[in-house]
Amino acid sequence: MGVEVYKTKPMSHQQEALENSANRQYFAYFMEMGTGKTKVSIDNMTYLYHKGYINFVLVIAPNSVYINWVDEIHDHSKAEVNIYRHKIDKKFFYKENKLNYYLMNVEAFSHSAQVKKILPILKQLQNKSCVIVDESTTIKNRSAKRTKNVIQTCKDVLYKRILSGFPVTKNPLDLFSQCDFLRPGLLGTENYYVFRSTYCHLVPMKTPTGRVIQRPTKTYFNLEKLKPMLDKFSYRALKKDCLDLPDKIYHTRIIAMTKEQEEIYSHLKHYARAVLKDKEATYANKLTEIVKLHQVANGFLVTDDGTIQDIPCNKLTELDHVLEETEGKVIIFANYIHNIKQIQNYLINKYGEKSVVVYFGDVSVQQRDKNVKAFQNDSNVQFFVGNPATAGRGLTLTAATTVIYFSNNFNLEERVQSEDRAHRKGQKHPVNYVNLICENTIDKFVLHILNHKLKVSAQTLGEDILNV
Repeated sequence: MGVEVYKTKPMSHQQEALENSANRQYFAYFMEMGTGKTKVSIDNMTYLYHKGYINFVLVIAPNSVYINWVDEIHDHSKAEVNIYRHKIDKKFFYKENKLNYYLMNVEAFSHSAQVKKILPILKQLQNKSCVIVDESTTIKNRSAKRTKNVIQTCKDVLYKRILSGFPVTKNPLDLFSQCDFLRPGLLGTENYYVFRSTYCHLVPMKTPTGRVIQRPTKTYFNLEKLKPMLDKFSYRALKKDCLDLPDKIYHTRIIAMTKEQEEIYSHLKHYARAVLKDKEATYANKLTEIVKLHQVANGFLVTDDGTIQDIPCNKLTELDHVLEETEGKVIIFANYIHNIKQIQNYLINKYGEKSVVVYFGDVSVQQRDKNVKAFQNDSNVQFFVGNPATAGRGLTLTAATTVIYFSNNFNLEERVQSEDRAHRKGQKHPVNYVNLICENTIDKFVLHILNHKLKVSAQTLGEDILNV
């Protein structure tokens, strides 16, 4: 390449990724978690810096990820660096003789005041800058304020990169805003509605005002046209092709509802209401119905006045059965904080207070880091309990060889990302994934939807169809 960029030796696929992208103004690293897309990005920034093309890098990543870039930069950057952490460091000082990194959480782009802090810096340095959006599916929603702000704020920056191991988490339309950030028109059109009609079946729908609009369905076509376009500006790496990782093994445990669950579930489903201890829980729309039914399947219900009422449920009992059959450390994911606390208390009562650590929104950033290190290194800590939304990104939890999903949700990205906490570089054993499914409930439907999304994603990217 003419420039020495490697501080740490690359694997062959990482070197290939860099060679494909080194001089490009826009590029997508669609590399699965664990294949080293962050390292490749840092090597690319070193190359561009030593060639004199850039001296400022804005990294935009989720809250749970962007701080991790500090260690990654120090580990892999051949260039001398100056690193600023948004919300943590008081003031950014640009240094001429160093490669300047500005690390910023993508959530900040939902607030105009936060955008104003980075805008003058980018305007001043845009001709010598690169913007990296890590976990680029965080800007897949074209109507979200943060997506609009990211695209608008960075529109004049010369060099851009997006990183994602799973760029299609719901349907092919996820790709539009991610690629639009890189450069408008990369997917054949700059118009979202033209793109949508090219790949998604639409049906006419009359609004209450009598206006007819085109509503997208879940039927997609022409997907074979997308991959050749993506190949022109992206590099795809899958763990199975470039890492010698052990297998993933999936299991499902079907759990019978208790009599109380059946009665409450039936009343909610058929009559849109349930009565618990003289308090009502009702729903008025489809989304609320799904949430309420999901709560009942997981052993509780939030009533109309906000009270949480526990419902007899066999999931904790089945969780205990799985743990009795399991050796080694275990990750347990649950979507509701109420369930996380239930599981935590259950494990403490049976295995002792030092046996479990938790990771969710109410846990401080400092304590989260301590909990991860304890799980990885302390033999007394057997269980890691968290929700995929918070603990599903950026963590290395390879001390576990079993991951139990007490509950799932419809978010495919959270599911895939959370699976990779244990199944990544450093894992030496097969990883078992156990789905706890409450019989005859929405639990099974959620798993069905996740597998449908996996199928659509695989078809879009031209890959083998997998299941969870």
